[in-house]
Amino acid sequence: MHLFWEHGYEATSLAMLREAMGLTPPQIYNAFTDKETLFRKALTRYHETEIGFALDALSAPVPTREAIRRLLLGAAEAYSRPSKPGGCLFVSGALAASPQAQAIADELKAYRKASEAAIAERLAKGRAAGDLPEGFSVEGFAKYIAGVMNGMSIQARDGASVEELRILAQTALAALPAEEQKREA
Repeated sequence: MHLFWEHGYEATSLAMLREAMGLTPPQIYNAFTDKETLFRKALTRYHETEIGFALDALSAPVPTREAIRRLLLGAAEAYSRPSKPGGCLFVSGALAASPQAQAIADELKAYRKASEAAIAERLAKGRAAGDLPEGFSVEGFAKYIAGVMNGMSIQARDGASVEELRILAQTALAALPAEEQKREA
């Protein structure tokens, strides 16, 4: 998982995988069939082990602004951990993908779209609860937040510090409209 995360799908060679796993090429193929299958297993593992911050933020029983704050600041922390490759595997895994890796690029796109949909769902809940204005575009703002997070991932890959990523998160959070004032009945 870390090799794919650090180098991307295509740049991770069989030799690199063999060395990291201590397996011979026949053992790798016997265990995983091919590199694409191994990459998909790495994506599943990444989803299970590395995006808990996002799942926790979006499901927390807190006002919408706090949920999005937790999401963005969680991304800043997760994308810049010194013990891990920078950024997000779902973003960096398909950078510079060739036509031969289109199936992998499409799968990574599906993960990113699912993340965007989860953000939109949380924003819709917030709008329904009165945390956001009635006419607020949850789809548009979810796309914006996902774009900010993708940019944070790339900046982390380029060496941005956690503090620099936190500033991006706070700037994006400032674009979220203030909570609707509850009307007296």
